[in-house]
Amino acid sequence: MTSTVLPSSAQTDDADLTSLGYEPSLHRKLGRYASFAAGFSFVSILTTIFQLFAFGYSFAGPAFFWTWPVVLLGQLLVALNFAELAARYPLSGAVYQWARRVGGETVGWFAGWFMALAQVVTAAAAAIAMQVVLPQLWDGFQLVGGDPALNTTTGAANAVVLGAILLVATTVINSLGVRLMAHVNSVGVTCEIVGVVAVILALITAAQRGPDVVMETTVMTGSDLGAVGAFMVSGLMAAYVMVGFNSAGELSEETKSPRRTAPRTILSALIISGIGGALMIVTALMAAPSLDDGRLATEGLPYVLTAVLGTFWGKVLLVDVAVAIFVCTLAIQTAGSRLVFSMARDGKLPASALLSSVHPTRGTPMWPSIAIGALAVGVLAINVGNAALFTTLTSVCIVMVYLAYLLVTVPQLLNRLRGDWDQVGQTMPAGLFSLGRWGLPINILAVLYGAVMVVNLAWPRPEVYDPTGENGILLYSAPLMVGIVLLLGLWIRRSLARTASRTAA
Repeated sequence: MTSTVLPSSAQTDDADLTSLGYEPSLHRKLGRYASFAAGFSFVSILTTIFQLFAFGYSFAGPAFFWTWPVVLLGQLLVALNFAELAARYPLSGAVYQWARRVGGETVGWFAGWFMALAQVVTAAAAAIAMQVVLPQLWDGFQLVGGDPALNTTTGAANAVVLGAILLVATTVINSLGVRLMAHVNSVGVTCEIVGVVAVILALITAAQRGPDVVMETTVMTGSDLGAVGAFMVSGLMAAYVMVGFNSAGELSEETKSPRRTAPRTILSALIISGIGGALMIVTALMAAPSLDDGRLATEGLPYVLTAVLGTFWGKVLLVDVAVAIFVCTLAIQTAGSRLVFSMARDGKLPASALLSSVHPTRGTPMWPSIAIGALAVGVLAINVGNAALFTTLTSVCIVMVYLAYLLVTVPQLLNRLRGDWDQVGQTMPAGLFSLGRWGLPINILAVLYGAVMVVNLAWPRPEVYDPTGENGILLYSAPLMVGIVLLLGLWIRRSLARTASRTAA
């Protein structure tokens, strides 16, 4: 009698990776929860709503809540298309690889290029949020003496110091291996989820008005922007928050059974973030001491939480927010490092040999993590000399994220219209995530939504890009920066092509 030794799941996953053209080099250590945590911590509703609530409320009042489900629905359309791609192409550097596989080398390169630069700036923006939290917990965290407010010289300088320390810590964790990163991230995400639930329950118990508060439109109609204009601007808050859910796909080569795991975790990270965020917003409006004293529009969620929780529990929550900021920065850097690794592995970046190297025992791409961390610290330093420019950069980087998403969904739609998508689907194993006959309408809506959001995000509004009115050129920073990034990308691609030609000769 003979026995048959069945291949392990890891062996099957590695064989699958080989069939897609790459030899396994990263350590496959992530389960479903760790994969979910990668996407959830990138979105990080506890961090981002804490920061941006006042922005949304200041333009549309309580009715700004309705921008949240609109953006959630739009991003869900995008995520459904991404989930289908994650099942077909479970590769590191997901956005780059997906765009390359469905749109060709040039489209893939620019999708990766936009996304990589956006992740550098986003990591810096997440790290700077520590200045909003830590000095409130203990004045000893104000290492640069003086006013801790971000819009002051001492506050801006201290924000850079705290942010740089945070980025050094996340770089070390990422360099030590995916297992450590996953443990830290999973613990942090668990703390954040507990914190979100606690905040919602505390706000409900302190409610001073009913959930119908979200129908209040007096602030919106009184805005100089008009009702539609106020709604569109306040919607940027949700647009800034609900990105990065694709991070589960970025870690596919380190995830067990990624064809089945990544699609589920991409969707669950977005949906759970969306539901949790909606509940946080509506309960904060219900519990706010006042809707018209001006503090909601300037202080936002911290104002409500301080009033509801008091000093002690408010500080406990701040600790949880600090944890959320930490794991958010860690997740952004991790996703960015895998994207850089994936592009370098294909020889698409300068210093590709170094950036595509994997530590022989830790099984992690260390140099991309170091590069992302160092560049993020450099971006962070801009805040010392020009806080307005730093804020503008963070807004523009979200435009680049949405452009990168479009560079995936547009060629994906063209594949569907040509009939190529169904042909690819016939070669895939049965039971994988698929939109089936709903694929075409969902893809069309995802592209339309993405195009509208790019225009809305990049529109030259002084309220977003030049709130002080001191520098009119900042109004056009989005198209200008995208143009500069595009030209720089073309120059790098041509330089790489010339270098490759000389080497071949």
